[in-house]
Amino acid sequence: MTSTAIESAVHRVINDMHVNLGQDLTIDDMARTAMFSKFHFTRVFRDVTGTSPGRFLSALRLQEAKRLLVDTKFSVADISSQVGYSSVGTFSSRFKSCVGVSPSMFRELGGYAPAIETDPAGKDVTTRSTLRGRIVFPADRDPGYCFLGLFPTPVPQGQPIRCAVLDGPGAFDLRDIPAGTWYLLVHSVPYGYENEPSGTGAKDAVSVGRYGPVTAHADTLLLPAEVTLRPMDALEPPVLMALLDLRLNALERQGTAAAG
Repeated sequence: MTSTAIESAVHRVINDMHVNLGQDLTIDDMARTAMFSKFHFTRVFRDVTGTSPGRFLSALRLQEAKRLLVDTKFSVADISSQVGYSSVGTFSSRFKSCVGVSPSMFRELGGYAPAIETDPAGKDVTTRSTLRGRIVFPADRDPGYCFLGLFPTPVPQGQPIRCAVLDGPGAFDLRDIPAGTWYLLVHSVPYGYENEPSGTGAKDAVSVGRYGPVTAHADTLLLPAEVTLRPMDALEPPVLMALLDLRLNALERQGTAAAG
């Protein structure tokens, strides 16, 4: 089967996920939609999207919950039911784990995080690995502030091991990376679109990139990473973690630099 046919089958499944976010979709249901055997479907879905069908569905549900929290006045209980959770407690716990703040706090903050804390597991550094590289925008993409996060999976959720915010495309430097295997995930919106929280605005404005897996060992020099950003499409796992207001964050850094 051609790669185009495989991607088309995965697209069908993701479209079905969007239509049925509140329903109990099983792997068998998804495999029938793709017209593959269950085991073949799970493998090709991971090959195309970088993650499993179940994790992708969970990410879509939380992405929709983020949008509903910002754009509507539905209660947290109503939203949890609309995106397929039978327990508000389970929904709230899962949301906070993946997004970084509780549903009520996410709504109160307008879809942003007050700060991005790195994973406590990455603070006891026994290695001195550094990942350097460059973020590149193709000519047909509008540049903007860039969030970079180093995560244990290809889905940008939870707390990154290391992170940085760039004022625009260019060089980056992530230091003191702990031993392990990580994925560098980049998210950017054009200048002037910073008031749209990730996962709630127009998808065609969002640029994303991925690099990895990167395996860090003790005191290793990692190869330079060049990440060319691209439009976010339906096959891309959504950005779940609540991001900083990138524009305000950049202004704060400029103010600090000026004061110094």
